[in-house]
Amino acid sequence: MKKLVAFLLTVVMLLSFVSCGQKGGKPNEQNNQQTGQTEEKKFHIGIVTGTVAQSEDEIRGAEAFIKEYGDVDKGGIVKHVTYPDNFMQEQETTIAQIVGLADDPLMKVIVVNQSVPGTVAAFKKIRETRPDILLLAGIPQEDPNMVEEASDLVVDADNIKRGYLMILAAKKMGAKTFVHISFPRHMSIELLSRRRKIMEEACKDLGLKFAFETAPDPMSDVGISGAQQFILEKMPEWVKKYGKDTAFFCTNDAQTEPLLKRVAELGAIFVEPDLPSPIMGYPGAFGIDLKAEAGNWPAILKKVEETVVAKGGGKRMGTWAYSFNYTTTEALAEFGKRVVEGTAKIDSFEDLMKCFEKYTPGAQWNGSHYVDIATGTEKKKYILVYQDTYVLGLGYLGQTKETIPEKYNNIK
Repeated sequence: MKKLVAFLLTVVMLLSFVSCGQKGGKPNEQNNQQTGQTEEKKFHIGIVTGTVAQSEDEIRGAEAFIKEYGDVDKGGIVKHVTYPDNFMQEQETTIAQIVGLADDPLMKVIVVNQSVPGTVAAFKKIRETRPDILLLAGIPQEDPNMVEEASDLVVDADNIKRGYLMILAAKKMGAKTFVHISFPRHMSIELLSRRRKIMEEACKDLGLKFAFETAPDPMSDVGISGAQQFILEKMPEWVKKYGKDTAFFCTNDAQTEPLLKRVAELGAIFVEPDLPSPIMGYPGAFGIDLKAEAGNWPAILKKVEETVVAKGGGKRMGTWAYSFNYTTTEALAEFGKRVVEGTAKIDSFEDLMKCFEKYTPGAQWNGSHYVDIATGTEKKKYILVYQDTYVLGLGYLGQTKETIPEKYNNIK
């Protein structure tokens, strides 16, 4: 009898262990299926953007990425912060916002877009204590060599090639003159300065007149509203001076809306924004409500196109079908995620472009590595990309298939 009791107790204990193992394992399996990550592999991605006041697209891209992968505060993997509107005067705050993300021990990727002044200093500070974090810079506004040295990857619009392509597009759209509007701070940024010179040379080669007009810097005492008001007041004078067959272009996002408003009213030409997007300036300039279409870029483009054409801007106004700022935020964050997970390589141009293509179905892209004009050195960590120009009421211009003369790569 004692042997029988001992045997039965042993069986009961074994069954208990098996039952506990099953109960302990299934919730973990379910949790892993829900999150897509084991606890050992869980990591966070930090995204830093400006606010809606300066440029809406980057922050909306961050919100879309959070919707896809979840906010850290709600059990997801994405932490989003913003830098001040007046970032030139508040660089310490900008630096603190970026560096603060590294305090999270699970942080493995930090994306800054746009990479305003202060990003390089922040990245260097993070490097001192957290070399394990991938640092990705979108649309930098500091010296290219300094940004590349401080970052694991830099992505910007290919303003070298666009310097030629925008003039070619303007000619295709019927422009006889191209007016470039900017201010000293932007003209101190190497790629923007080079692009202006390339535009001027391209105008000579393609038979257009080139003109440069100065506008107030939104970071100056006049502020954003004053800089926008200047454009509204000057445009009638400029159109009278240069004629309706003039393509107007400004380097500042905040000034794009008033520029578009006057271009439409006065019958001039607009190729594409400095950082192209269907929602860069168009909704405000034309009073387009896109709440129902938010995040649906084909639907956004269709609604913008219908409105612009109805108001007489057909074949005279263009953009990119997908926002560059918006998709750069998403693509860089997705790329960082894939690199950490081991499904992409940090030095793979193809892997990066797959991330852009994920968020821009149907669009054509092209790009290359940045080449330092002083040394001729190709920067492997600095990628320049561009999308085909879409003219509202006409369609794609085929810009990504155009051959750009080699001479433009060497203009300083």
